[in-house]
Amino acid sequence: MTTLTCVAQRILQLCKERGITVHALARSAGVSPSTVKSILNGASQNPGIVTIKMLCDGLNISLTEFFDTDEFRRLEQEIR
Repeated sequence: MTTLTCVAQRILQLCKERGITVHALARSAGVSPSTVKSILNGASQNPGIVTIKMLCDGLNISLTEFFDTDEFRRLEQEIR
């Protein structure tokens, strides 16, 4: 699994847990729905940490909570 896939899955998981749509997340985070959708469909090859932080703010979680999962812990280095 790549980091991008992991980020997209985490966003979807958090939306599902909270019972909100991607559009609702974008609105509460102050980012455009197209930004979130580009992260989810892989069009954004390098979503910035500021964007992820804004999404976390919209979800009322910290960056630590976002990345504190087994999936992120198991990621291997992608640059070789």
